[in-house]
Amino acid sequence: MKIITVTNLHKFYQETEVEVKAVNGIDLSFEEGEFTAVVGPSGSGKTTLLNIIGGLDKPSSGEVIIDNVNINDLSSSRLIDFRMNNIGFVFQSYNLIPVLTAGENVEFIMHLQGRPKKERESRTRELLEAVGLGDRINSRPGKLSGGQQQRVAVARALASKPKFVLADEPTANLDSKSTENLLEIMEKLNREENISFIFSTHDARVVNKARRVIRVEDGKVISDETKELKK
Repeated sequence: MKIITVTNLHKFYQETEVEVKAVNGIDLSFEEGEFTAVVGPSGSGKTTLLNIIGGLDKPSSGEVIIDNVNINDLSSSRLIDFRMNNIGFVFQSYNLIPVLTAGENVEFIMHLQGRPKKERESRTRELLEAVGLGDRINSRPGKLSGGQQQRVAVARALASKPKFVLADEPTANLDSKSTENLLEIMEKLNREENISFIFSTHDARVVNKARRVIRVEDGKVISDETKELKK
């Protein structure tokens, strides 16, 4: 089932006398259950593309349709609610709240959604166990390694039961072992729960795990390849 459609997307920035075309006429669609890497060098437009799909940035022109909703037509308050209930985010810098425990970080978005306390606590435990951190539920971010913090961020991204997760360079600050663990966890969640993951990355380890690889340069899609699944 198609969950995202991007049509004739443009994003221009004005830098002094020069117009920068960060996204320059992109057309894409994404199906439920994808494990996709958007790949390109720094400045290629991959992060801008993810930010627009996630409603964190507005396009100069074009459409982003998510589950039959044109997110560009939503008011600021409705867009915030839509993101909270439909999209999970994993950032390069983790973005955990330092004064909250791992459990409280995961639970926070469910609190905003108005979920009952028992449901919040149960899902938090379930998600932290799924990412291998069930025993660190009461640890604050400062007591966790970078890899552990990023796993908490993945659990937090899934807490709201989103339609898909956008992960912007999620392995950039991680060592090889932490990267391997994180990707295995994401693959497992994708495979067992049919959660779609879309990565912005230039990490070959992420690209190798992805089943679909979209290459972006100068704001344009230059290739879009889906790997054959191993039988």
